[in-house]
Amino acid sequence: MSLSSSLGAAVAGLQANSTRLAVISDNIANSSTPGFRRADVDFASLVVSGSSSVFSAGGVQAAAYRDVATAGAPIGTTNATDIAITGRGMLPVTLATAVDQPASQRPFQLTGTGSFSLNDEGVLVTRSGLALLGFPTDASGQVAAGVVRDGPTSLEPVRVSNAQIAAEPTSLIKLGANLPATATDAGASGAPFTTTIPYYDGVGRENRLTVTFTPIVPASGSSNTWTVSFDDSAVGATNPIAELSVTFDDSPAGRGAVDTVTVMSGATYSAANGVATIATGAGPIDVVVGAAGVEGGLTQLAASFTPTGVTSDGARAGIFTGLELDNDGTLLGVYDTGQRLALYRIPVVDVPNPNGLTAVDNQAFTISSESGRPFLWDANTGPVGGISGFSSQQSTVDIAKELTNLIQTQRAYSSNATTIRTVDEMLQETTNLKR
Repeated sequence: MSLSSSLGAAVAGLQANSTRLAVISDNIANSSTPGFRRADVDFASLVVSGSSSVFSAGGVQAAAYRDVATAGAPIGTTNATDIAITGRGMLPVTLATAVDQPASQRPFQLTGTGSFSLNDEGVLVTRSGLALLGFPTDASGQVAAGVVRDGPTSLEPVRVSNAQIAAEPTSLIKLGANLPATATDAGASGAPFTTTIPYYDGVGRENRLTVTFTPIVPASGSSNTWTVSFDDSAVGATNPIAELSVTFDDSPAGRGAVDTVTVMSGATYSAANGVATIATGAGPIDVVVGAAGVEGGLTQLAASFTPTGVTSDGARAGIFTGLELDNDGTLLGVYDTGQRLALYRIPVVDVPNPNGLTAVDNQAFTISSESGRPFLWDANTGPVGGISGFSSQQSTVDIAKELTNLIQTQRAYSSNATTIRTVDEMLQETTNLKR
């Protein structure tokens, strides 16, 4: 009977609009939740086959879904570890309560943004209980070869408890000094020039190299040659630890640049890049001396001794002061020495079908059969977007649109209820026919 089908269709309409109302309520409640991905409802008609002379109302069904693929707009914050993805992809996270579990047992979740801070165990977590995951790196920011990128096996919770104090050993010294050309002329005094350069060993202990530049004074003319010797303050060093003979080119084309370098003791030298390697108490250190056609290093010009360009890398042992995030996803530890040490590389996770992810608490998602397998990209590579500190994703909820949908849903629900009342009245009339 058509009246019965009308009643069934109206009840289906009430159920469908109840579902839509629940979705709208959830969206409105999370309109200010960072990283929230709005949900929506897909309505589909139901058709009931009947005879050609009688129409049977089928009704409607509603399927709720979440638009995970659409990310919220980024907004700036004042916290370096407020992290957001700008574009496609998500951050890898796990539950803070599971950080000590093996990788195979840790829940693997994804989120588009998070306001992270260090907990009492030095793990980077959100207030809602999500812990950030990443690939450990060496000091130069390189991820170990062979890490698994098609799953979370190689990921580790970001933990900086072992990086509270860090040191960077010296590996390179640049001898950017000018030696006076007149010092190698006949009749010059032959007095040496010295400069002292600090360097750091593997535990952040400071030592010093004293570099002595002794001019070779000829009987006539100009030799343009200097003996460069290195004395090391490290305990047990036999000084000088290295000696070089450096000759300069005083021709118009040469302009006082290094012409030749001869190793006298304790070093190796490459004319290709002008670098001499000497063995210090902290291990081998490269020293940029200079070479023909190579920019930098020593010069010999008719000016005073000027060691202002003498520099060295490395840093003493420093105290951890905070974290920074590079735009390639490298998480850096910042120390009071000014040193920045790479600790982790935070990947951007992508799946073939983001809308197939399963939503869980705290604006997070889990992998499902509909989403496909994850792949862990470096930021701004492949299909994924960038990763940014001092940023948070806004909710994708448009409150004006949701309120409009709310009015439509209220009217639709009321209309379906009116249909039920009308069917009830018509059935009542049919019942009264037998009186």
